[in-house]
Amino acid sequence: MATSLRTPSKSRSAAPTSNPLNEPDSDAPARDYSIAAVDRALDLLETLARIGPAPLASVADAAGCTRTAGFRLLRTLQARGFAIQDEARGLWRLGARWSVLGRAAAEQGALAATAMPFLAALGKATGENAYLRVRDGMESETVAIFQTDPSLRVYTEVGKRGPLHAGNSRLLLAHAPEAVQTQVLAQRLPRFTPATRTDSAWIAADLQRIRTRGYLVTSDEVVPGAVSVAAPVRDAAGQVIAVLHISAPSLRMRPPRPRALVTQVIDAAQKLSQALGANAAKPTNGIARDDQPTSSWPVSPPPSDPARPHSIFR
Repeated sequence: MATSLRTPSKSRSAAPTSNPLNEPDSDAPARDYSIAAVDRALDLLETLARIGPAPLASVADAAGCTRTAGFRLLRTLQARGFAIQDEARGLWRLGARWSVLGRAAAEQGALAATAMPFLAALGKATGENAYLRVRDGMESETVAIFQTDPSLRVYTEVGKRGPLHAGNSRLLLAHAPEAVQTQVLAQRLPRFTPATRTDSAWIAADLQRIRTRGYLVTSDEVVPGAVSVAAPVRDAAGQVIAVLHISAPSLRMRPPRPRALVTQVIDAAQKLSQALGANAAKPTNGIARDDQPTSSWPVSPPPSDPARPHSIFR
């Protein structure tokens, strides 16, 4: 009689695992989910934002990719309307589809959401409230606030608009298009306190000083007894799109405290700028005194170039 040989049958179901929902293991090293092609495409787009319009060779070299890969990626982006090539001169530039994303990002509060961790870190480090303001047309607008302590006075609220010529918003005016600067300074400027600057000639000169210093300290210009320390926030194209600042009563901001806080505010603004894609700023070599300071506490970080007036966030 033939003998049948039976082999062990395989289980119909896999053995249960200790992580049935495939949740990340906190003890395991973080996985890298990045996709190289997408990473390169984003590098190209950020490069176009900085140097465009530009030929393929310049864009590819600045983005750190080969010209062949750059060409294929740009053609793919062109097909979707995110990049445009001038056939006559061969120059590449950003496409009009970005305006749709820019409006959506602004409506969804992308800038404020990105800024909040940096505002919180600055607020906790200084013990003062931290704010983020942007330029909207001929005015400034507060888009984010981190209140360090509920007992601390809040000098503005989200959505509140203000003038560009007075207070920390003058930093936004310093980096606004020339047409905006001309229109603002051609008006009769309102005075809010005895310290409000309304002399158009003085303000025009101060805008250049602000661009050179890269920061602004003001006192009593909009609200009596309020001192503000502000620094610019830049996007991937290097354009100033916001001002990050702390504001506090003059009783807590007597010299030399504001001078010490300038460095922290600049550092927070630079870190937020880097999160938005801006290049890291060169380290400062020291602090210099201005001939014509805008406040009692002049501090000079490295100079920054004026920015062009466009951003995906605004």
